[in-house]
Amino acid sequence: MAAFGKMLSLIVITVALLAINSNKACAGDPDMLQDICVADPTSTTKVNGLACKTMFTEADFSSMVISKPGAPTNTFGSVVTGANVQSIPGLNTLGVSLARIDYAPGGINPPHVHPRATEMVYVLSGQLYVGFITTANVLVSKVIVQGEVFAFPRGLVHFQKNNGKVPAAVIAGFNSQLPGTQSIATTLFAASPSVPDDVLGQAFQIGTTQVQQIKSRFAPRK
Repeated sequence: MAAFGKMLSLIVITVALLAINSNKACAGDPDMLQDICVADPTSTTKVNGLACKTMFTEADFSSMVISKPGAPTNTFGSVVTGANVQSIPGLNTLGVSLARIDYAPGGINPPHVHPRATEMVYVLSGQLYVGFITTANVLVSKVIVQGEVFAFPRGLVHFQKNNGKVPAAVIAGFNSQLPGTQSIATTLFAASPSVPDDVLGQAFQIGTTQVQQIKSRFAPRK
């Protein structure tokens, strides 16, 4: 009986450890299986990530892409400049990336999600009203100021808005080489092929005319 108890305890501990490790594996990008795997964007090989190239240099691990402010001249008054595997090939399989976000006065990084990463922002200048919404529809929000950090959990809808009269900027960190971004409004009202009007109308409890008006606001400018 004592032997059976010990065996049961070992099984429980083993299952618990497997669950912990499984949870870690699902928390970000998969673990790498070698020291480095510098991305080869020209490769036609399909893998979960990017294929490795044979020859690489120190330049593959370095970039000045977020060293200067972006120009937030679009409709939303914000611009995101990514320092991810697409601009830094050496990030392939490393499970990390950065971005710089610049906001004009009154600018917004509209509600969106990152399906593959948790995000943390550090305020370089200005101040922002930021928040995320839980799956229980609870809004978690506050005003963050220069030098402050704020975390947005993976997969949850979140936003940042510059309510100030001066520009603002943040550096964002992600636990993914390419976190992906889906802006809620753009995804729904500017998809191609288009999401049917009746689907959006019923979801948002508005009429077809209103759906079409909103879609027209997101249509590419000619």
